[in-house]
Amino acid sequence: MTSWDEIRTAFQVARLGTVSAAAEALGVHHATVIRHVDALESRLGAKLFQRHARGYTPTEAGRDLLRVAGEAEDRFAQLVGRIRDQSGGVAGEVVVTSLAWLSPWLAPVLAEFQAAHPTVLVRYLTETRLFRLEYGEAHVAVRAGVEPPSQPDNVVQQLLRVRFALMASPAYLARHGHPRTPEELARHHFVGLDDFDGRAPFNRWLLALAPRERVTFRVAQDGSQLDAVTAGAGIGFVSLLDRRQHPGLVEILPAREEWTTPLWLVTHVDLHRTPKVQAILALLKERARTWDA
Repeated sequence: MTSWDEIRTAFQVARLGTVSAAAEALGVHHATVIRHVDALESRLGAKLFQRHARGYTPTEAGRDLLRVAGEAEDRFAQLVGRIRDQSGGVAGEVVVTSLAWLSPWLAPVLAEFQAAHPTVLVRYLTETRLFRLEYGEAHVAVRAGVEPPSQPDNVVQQLLRVRFALMASPAYLARHGHPRTPEELARHHFVGLDDFDGRAPFNRWLLALAPRERVTFRVAQDGSQLDAVTAGAGIGFVSLLDRRQHPGLVEILPAREEWTTPLWLVTHVDLHRTPKVQAILALLKERARTWDA
């Protein structure tokens, strides 16, 4: 059976490039590093490194080792963090993820949470990818979707339902007029998503109102959609949450039930009952009750 010590040693050599650097990182003698690498190559029957005067360069097999061993090391570090989380109080690190357009609402709540718990390190990550809660990549995910997230071993709770209306800026309407009929509306300019995915709610909604070619200002799935509508680039969907901060926007079509998007709080079952996760969930739910979505 291959020794984990040998794999860990080879991983450090591949990562750092020299035996001496790997020995320093591991706190062992350089002869131990060489012995571990030689033994691992012998076990695997393959050369993991090309030796040269400047150090060790991974072969194709060595690069495979670097990738797999790196993933294993990351997952072990995440496991250690999860174990610590389960035994600790409201302290350490709290990682919350959401789409970027929710930042104006979630960031103040997270700042309030940190003020109440000064020893907590808050990491608020706004990305479109789904963070793997089962690997400890985040403690709480705030996700949008008509259906609740269905990944196994997750605890899902509805945070609130966000209503959307079709809006435009006064500057846009001054240039192009206020549409009064469906035919007039279909001839206007719209702000929409650049990544045309027919399943995305914004794209489905716009296609029901106007041809795709009328979406003349296209943005990523973030706060730039609101910015573009506010700047007069076209007519677009704006949440009633954001309308509160931009009262000058003019409603073209009022909110409809089919335009409503639920927000979900998602946690992993292993961390759901930990004190800091329960504390941040409670605060998020309490503050969301004051939002007119």
